[in-house]
Amino acid sequence: MDLQKQTAPASEPPPAATGDPAPEELRASDADRDQTADILRDALAEGRLTADEHAERVERAYRARTVGELAPLVRDLPGGHQPRPSAPPFTPGRPTPGAIPVEPDDNVVAVFSSAGRKGRWRAGRRIHAYAIFGNVEIDLSEALFEYQQVVIKAVSVFGNVEIDVPENVSLHGSGGGVFGNFEVDTLDSRDPEAPVILVEGWSVMGNIEARAKRGKLVTDILDRVQRKIDRKLDRGLRKHLGH
Repeated sequence: MDLQKQTAPASEPPPAATGDPAPEELRASDADRDQTADILRDALAEGRLTADEHAERVERAYRARTVGELAPLVRDLPGGHQPRPSAPPFTPGRPTPGAIPVEPDDNVVAVFSSAGRKGRWRAGRRIHAYAIFGNVEIDLSEALFEYQQVVIKAVSVFGNVEIDVPENVSLHGSGGGVFGNFEVDTLDSRDPEAPVILVEGWSVMGNIEARAKRGKLVTDILDRVQRKIDRKLDRGLRKHLGH
């Protein structure tokens, strides 16, 4: 009797193919390419890469289709072996402490009248709206968001405050009414870079409403614009060095 054959563990069958791509075969995102370009930029500044090497690698980085194509570009650099810092937990509706000033960037006041902000206007970090026997309309559906977090303080006394926002932002409310109405339609964007709008206020014999304006989307998020600018600068530097 062959004891060795009896005691030898049976070989396990190979795992069934799931069809999921390997990590290195995943499609590279703009954030992946930008992160690689940042590492290359630091390496150039530290003298680890020559100008020609930097230009060549940056060009390959922005032409890369997969994560696997990006890895060799930074494999011999210190930054290429550092784990990517984990992003802080995304809590829409809770502005970062100290990020919002106490004083408003904009005051919208209507006393026995009407006032508003709409169209292509720049929204600050804090907006105060006061409707005293009047009507205030704040339309952010086409606004330019210079900051990701915006706080709107609304006070209505026998008046009306209406706030419209794009449908791809995060919108939260904190307030109430005394013989009045305070109503905020909560939104939670899936994009951590999307603007976060917090409406705070009180309504006394009046009305405060905040809701999404369907069909309107934010297209001017500052972070994305800045990344595009940095990318153009990299390309401009590459062309300059190529000459």
